[in-house]
Amino acid sequence: MLIDIDFFIFGIMPYIALTVLIVGCIARYERDPFTWKSSSSQLLRRKQLFWGSVLFHVGIITVFGGHLIGLFTPVWLLDAFGIPYALKQWMAVLLGGVAGIAALIGATLLIHRRVSDPRIWKHTSFADISILVLIWLQLLIGLGTILLTLQHMDGEEMVRFMTWSQSVVLLRLNAWAMVVDVHWLYKAHIFLGLLITILFPFTRLVHMVSGFAAPFRYLLRPGYQLVRSRRQKALPARSTPKPTPAE
Repeated sequence: MLIDIDFFIFGIMPYIALTVLIVGCIARYERDPFTWKSSSSQLLRRKQLFWGSVLFHVGIITVFGGHLIGLFTPVWLLDAFGIPYALKQWMAVLLGGVAGIAALIGATLLIHRRVSDPRIWKHTSFADISILVLIWLQLLIGLGTILLTLQHMDGEEMVRFMTWSQSVVLLRLNAWAMVVDVHWLYKAHIFLGLLITILFPFTRLVHMVSGFAAPFRYLLRPGYQLVRSRRQKALPARSTPKPTPAE
């Protein structure tokens, strides 16, 4: 029997994505630590890289943080502080819209830079360009969902997605039923988000969590690390002079 597509996207895929994300990142960090990098090509076309990188990173970090806070803030907390759902939705539309446009422009510049410069394209892997195109498409669809959101600013759809995401974390397996009848553009946005999460450990995106992995690895290291300066390495070891016998 075929699995219902809504049940797969909203009910099964989130757990697949979280499992692959956690296990994949740990395995790559332990087995191939030298691949844990962004592989920057900043020496080529630096001006376009600067603007593309700044717009993309500032925009995508804002969008990611907004989604994280927006989806996982308990609804009862909004009610406790008397925050209207419509106000929260307007904030999401305005801040998310500006950040999404900035990230989309930045991603466009980065893609153009890679495909238009033969030297950069020669050193671009399939994973590099694929994940960048997926993120570009995700940003475009995300901006498209804003047009849908403007048609119902009462916050009803927002609360549904908040309840769904929090129910997934709480392992409520029937959570998928809450969002089966949403617009297909929302479904595409969630599907792409989960797909990018699955691909995350196998791309250069892993450098985003380097700041979190390094401190834990330092604390869990087996022993102390002996560090010497270059001068100490260059100088030969001095032997202790033997005492001369007393006359």
